[in-house]
Amino acid sequence: MKVLMFGWEFPPHILGGLGTASYGLTKGMSQQSDMDITFCIPKPWGDEDQSFLKIIGMNSTPVVWRDVDYDYINARIGSYMDPQLYYDLRDHIYADFNYLHTNDLGCIEFSGRYPDNLQEEINNYSIVAGVVARQQQFDIIHSHDWLTYPAGIHAKQVSGKPLVIHVHATDFDRSRGNVNPTVYAIEKNGMDHADHIMCVSELTRQTVINKYHQDPAKVSTVHNAVSPVSQEILDIVPRKNPKEKVVTFLGRITMQKGPEYFVEAAAMVLSRTKHVRFVMAGSGDMMDQMIRLAAERGIADHFHFPGFMRGKQVYEVLKSSDVYVMPSVSEPFGISPLEAMQVSVPTIISKQSGCAEILDKCIKTDYWDIHAMADAMYSICTNDALYNYLCEEGKKEVDAITWDKVGLKVRSIYDQVLSNYRK
Repeated sequence: MKVLMFGWEFPPHILGGLGTASYGLTKGMSQQSDMDITFCIPKPWGDEDQSFLKIIGMNSTPVVWRDVDYDYINARIGSYMDPQLYYDLRDHIYADFNYLHTNDLGCIEFSGRYPDNLQEEINNYSIVAGVVARQQQFDIIHSHDWLTYPAGIHAKQVSGKPLVIHVHATDFDRSRGNVNPTVYAIEKNGMDHADHIMCVSELTRQTVINKYHQDPAKVSTVHNAVSPVSQEILDIVPRKNPKEKVVTFLGRITMQKGPEYFVEAAAMVLSRTKHVRFVMAGSGDMMDQMIRLAAERGIADHFHFPGFMRGKQVYEVLKSSDVYVMPSVSEPFGISPLEAMQVSVPTIISKQSGCAEILDKCIKTDYWDIHAMADAMYSICTNDALYNYLCEEGKKEVDAITWDKVGLKVRSIYDQVLSNYRK
């Protein structure tokens, strides 16, 4: 089974859960001996783990012919892509793309991030996808999230191979219903062209069916999982003050994640005890607003904003916490609670999150019910029996939620799609 997969980020260079999920899923799928994955991203950095897949950098795929020698190509892209692949791809340029702004290799530059000209980068990415699809050999196309749906559609049109799209979130989740019509149009176009749609939760599946008017028969729920914790993470020594408890929010500080409910619940807890500190780790457009809200509630001296965390930093924060809280207003899945439970941190999640569908050994509240959220925080911080139960049972539950099981489910969907496609 050869899969041509389009993504936007890949560890260790990630800006959110999409990269983490892409890594976990592909690693889990690679456990099947006959699975061959080619993963396309806008801009590789050279330190990605390619032991279980092949990465193609869209920024190193020529769309305009340039006569360059092997040594020069090797010097430019050799750290993350085979120079011979550059030549192989160059032989499959199929249209006059001279109107595009390209570099001396005939390639389009990508930021590898989420730039202001994101719409332009999405379009350029889809153009490059056509070149890749003409050169690579594959059975099925798999596109992650709306950023790569146009690429998947183009690859399908060029190759005639079936397209599966993976919905990690919709704009209804990101915007609290204030949907961007351009993004919605890209999402719906991807869904309309897809032969099958995978959603990270039943919550998201229902959004796809009801808001994007898709046939329920072609929409499946494929819950995320979590990768095993490395020895480096296990060796982290928690930094804890026995006289104080720490309650942590970790994620994008945006309206989708419900940070204001966390601050309001924290104020309620601090009205009952002063032996708790609150951490809001992350960055986002609501960060300044949350700093002001903490000050207005008179709890700024018990509140910390350490900024964006990645890799090992995430687990240093988690392992130093006594409670992890994800109060998301609309969370398609949410991997961070699983990561917290993996390292034995009691967890509170909103009922409006996809992971609530598969987690039981945690406390679930409505995102808007700050009284229930505050009660849960206070109870875990003051009740040793509850704390120990959630530590132990939460870890057991999450350790059984593995990516290789998810990979098997994805493989079965591929088989079904290909069977229907051949009829």
